[in-house]
Amino acid sequence: MQGTLGTVAVVGTGTMGQGIAQVALLAGHRVRLHDVAPGRAAEAAGAIGRRLDRLVEKGRLSEPERTEAAGRLHPVPDSSDMTQLADAELVVEAVLEELGAKQQLFTALEQIVADDCLLATNTSSLSVTAVAGALRRPGRFLGLHFFNPAPLLPLVEVVSGHATDPAAADRAHRLAAAWGKTPVRCADTPGFLVNRVARPYYAESFRLHEERVASPATLDAVLRESGGFRMGPFELTDLIGQDVNESVTRSVWESFFQDVKFTPSLAQRRLVQSGRLGAKSGRGWYDHGEHAVRPEPQTARPCPPPDRVGVHGGLGPAALLPDLLAEAGIPVDRATPPEPNTPHPYGGWLLLPGGGRLCPADGRTPEGRDIHFDLALDYRTATRIALAPADTVTASELAEAIGLFQALGKRVSVIEPAPGMIVARTVAMLVDFAADAAGRGIGTPEDVDTAMRLGVNYPRGPLDWGAALGWEWTVDVLRNLHTGHPTGRYAPSRALLRRRSAES
Repeated sequence: MQGTLGTVAVVGTGTMGQGIAQVALLAGHRVRLHDVAPGRAAEAAGAIGRRLDRLVEKGRLSEPERTEAAGRLHPVPDSSDMTQLADAELVVEAVLEELGAKQQLFTALEQIVADDCLLATNTSSLSVTAVAGALRRPGRFLGLHFFNPAPLLPLVEVVSGHATDPAAADRAHRLAAAWGKTPVRCADTPGFLVNRVARPYYAESFRLHEERVASPATLDAVLRESGGFRMGPFELTDLIGQDVNESVTRSVWESFFQDVKFTPSLAQRRLVQSGRLGAKSGRGWYDHGEHAVRPEPQTARPCPPPDRVGVHGGLGPAALLPDLLAEAGIPVDRATPPEPNTPHPYGGWLLLPGGGRLCPADGRTPEGRDIHFDLALDYRTATRIALAPADTVTASELAEAIGLFQALGKRVSVIEPAPGMIVARTVAMLVDFAADAAGRGIGTPEDVDTAMRLGVNYPRGPLDWGAALGWEWTVDVLRNLHTGHPTGRYAPSRALLRRRSAES
């Protein structure tokens, strides 16, 4: 478009197509809508007009702006005629997620539009390279992956296929920015950036649920209230649709030749097979019926705090805890030596008066008198902490641990002993996936972090989070997980190991 507001054509007028058309329209472009279903383009134009009316009602658009925008919106009246798209300088496709259908569409478009017209697919699961494989001029073809709802969510993944001309990707990037979006560049890979890096956020919690470590409500609460995530994976996939989320997971897994790191969840598969698709079907992980009562997370009853706490060694990401305990009025002995003849594998722990040891989660399963506590985004502001006691921990030792965190104003969820617990395990995997994506050149480190913050609302970009925690910490957690589950799922990526080496 190179400085002019040319014509944008949108083919496929479902929810995504309408959203993309609205974005282009409000950016000042003439927009042509086309759909193979008779009358569908006109219906979409009417729906977009009603959305513009609501923007006027909310004061986000003036009446003259609305009238002007509506005048630039042109549905193609004949669903079998695409020649009216001939003046388009960009065509964005949002039709079925079927490779053959997309290839047939773009092959036809090539015969109609000018040679310098950009052709873009909004696919979220198909290979951009594969779609372009049928074209005579694949250099102008790329992915423009918007997120739903397109008018509201800022992120756009600009995906270059194997044959995409860098100049075409540059044009698309500038255009998305001119539309007020935040574009990130991405090489063609299964799931692109967001759906590739995000897989562990769902997979680890689903696996913990399958292993009966904690309930969905508890896992969601810990990831929100300790990890700082906007929504837990169970409530989020109920919102997305279990069929949609499982389909993306399965597509990425199959595209990576069934790599164990991307293995789908059997529990989620059973949900989909039973028709429990989430909010849209009335039931998923949770009941969404009119009178349904949301299950509560497991929360420990009040316990008295310990009268003092000893600190042995460093606590890594939890180094702030001794200061918080002192602020809460719990005396802290920072020079407590380890008990004689009791070697301990951890770098540090909090020694409770009854002899129990509170250890930061590091990927191992708690043993002896150990009680693991989970990672928090910020131990000062976190409102919930998960504890995982070893099977041999006594009730009184666990009560002291619970009381300690309750004295800091935290709700406490006690879960079954699990290596890596919940937040630590999830974050370590997200950091590894992000490092691997950046290391393979799928996106720059900055774009990877931006994609995850804006695309799925993570509280920090995974690479920024990994740098703050220390690459050594992430590698240790994953190696310990790999020792307990030597399938390759938790083996640290080469890119993460290189970051760890550079750090040391």
